[in-house]
Amino acid sequence: MSQNNPISRPLAVPTGRVSRMMRMGVLAADVAGRMAVDGARQWGKGSRPTPRELFMTPGNLRRMTDELARMRGAAMKVGQLVSMDAGDVLPPELAEVMARLRADADFMPPKQLRDVLDTEWGAGWRQRFAQFDVRPIAAASIGQVHRACLPDGTKLAIKVQYPGIARSIDSDVSNIGSLIRMSRLLPEGFELRPYLDEARAQLKEEADYNAEAAHLATFGRLLKDDADFIVPALHAPLTTRKVLAMTYVKSDKIETVAEQPQDVRDGVMYVLCMLMLRELFEFGVMQTDPNFANYRFDPDTGRIALLDFGATRRVPAALQTHMRALLQAGLADQRTEVGHIVMQMGLVPDTVEAPFRDRILDMIMLVFDEIRVAPLLDLGTSDLSRRLQREGEALAAAGFVPPPVPMDLLYIQRKVAGMFLLATRLKARVPVTELIATGLNRV
Repeated sequence: MSQNNPISRPLAVPTGRVSRMMRMGVLAADVAGRMAVDGARQWGKGSRPTPRELFMTPGNLRRMTDELARMRGAAMKVGQLVSMDAGDVLPPELAEVMARLRADADFMPPKQLRDVLDTEWGAGWRQRFAQFDVRPIAAASIGQVHRACLPDGTKLAIKVQYPGIARSIDSDVSNIGSLIRMSRLLPEGFELRPYLDEARAQLKEEADYNAEAAHLATFGRLLKDDADFIVPALHAPLTTRKVLAMTYVKSDKIETVAEQPQDVRDGVMYVLCMLMLRELFEFGVMQTDPNFANYRFDPDTGRIALLDFGATRRVPAALQTHMRALLQAGLADQRTEVGHIVMQMGLVPDTVEAPFRDRILDMIMLVFDEIRVAPLLDLGTSDLSRRLQREGEALAAAGFVPPPVPMDLLYIQRKVAGMFLLATRLKARVPVTELIATGLNRV
């Protein structure tokens, strides 16, 4: 979660399932109406806009981001994923609109906050604190964070879940699925349901702050002797299913590292990428949400604060084995072996037509070629993401419909993509070959 910015404002969270469904219905009808009007106008002028072009207008995206930011919960969470994973796909003016879903959400008015805490902690809870700041220091899709101080001087960060979020997940995800289908952004024949089902399951787990508390404690143990990271300590007496209490860690947004000297930027990305490899191969458990707000930087110590462990997942042993073999084969330029491994993993199953399979394998080897030829990959100047984007667009134009990706693999892909985007944002140089060799040898 990131620090507040000026666009954040107190705005009550819609809590009832019926009211949330009605708001999403009105949003969908409004977008569809705009598409129809814009389409008729352009057809009258002799243009033939595609449904995608009619959907992806600044007005429509601004309307959707405003409403999803107000709704919070699963609606906003899915929007965050879309805006983060889009990378360089969106035009700059549209990317700027969607970026609001990665920034601060609106926050609960004080009365709504008080009602939640009265329910979770009981009346008179303020007496347990020397200080409790009503205005949050961060607000995101599922909850907002407040600073507090106990009578003994201990400073805490208190994450409070928005009311009604957990019970609205099913309807929110269904409604977002309807918006995605209406957008015509997906290839014909693409099966969206498995991804929506997984989103439901993951969001329900993230809405259980007791589960996140356990993950927080796990990473605290795993990294307690690591000088590169700070993990907040769980404060169990104040933690419930809808409130998570932890020690407050003073830090800045991870994006501020872009203002640091090159060696600092490089060092930050090195330790973050190494942590990802340790999660995959050593810990067997991974925090799979690479949202930039989950990483913060202490410029005084150079340490990285790790926040938000709601999306933590176990890494199956079979997937660990496949990933190890894939990295080794790719770095050794063993194309045939790479093709065999990705088929076993389900990334490119044998149901994919041979010409498409070959082109996907070309894209995978393009990545390995890049990191093998450039021992120090400069993400500030590399055009790798644009080349991959062009290849992906060409595949789609040729009629390729991506098969469902195994969900455990999808989450790892998401984490890797997030690290790539962050390294690009920081203009960091990453010794990828060295990192992988070190990471594989740690176990």
